[in-house]
Amino acid sequence: MHNAVIYVLIMALVTYLIRVLPLTLIRREIKNPVIRSFLYYVPYVTLAVMTFPAILSATGSVISGAAAFIAGILLAWFGLPLLPVSVLSCAVVFVLELFL
Repeated sequence: MHNAVIYVLIMALVTYLIRVLPLTLIRREIKNPVIRSFLYYVPYVTLAVMTFPAILSATGSVISGAAAFIAGILLAWFGLPLLPVSVLSCAVVFVLELFL
């Protein structure tokens, strides 16, 4: 029990420092376009890195997950909204799971 409390305190300290240090170290507006672009895309890349493995491992086989991923990318590329993309991707998984 004592170790768990120490671990939680260390995690809280690390989380706090990660959030506070940029606020204290960077006082003025960031004008470098490369850094601004990097900071703009960080949330999207983080979401993609967390979501992609879940897409492949959420189904019964990696093949159906990969096929739904590719179908979702293609459907979104052609301008379909989020709901039809997700429903059709689920349909791809369902059909492939029936036959695989």
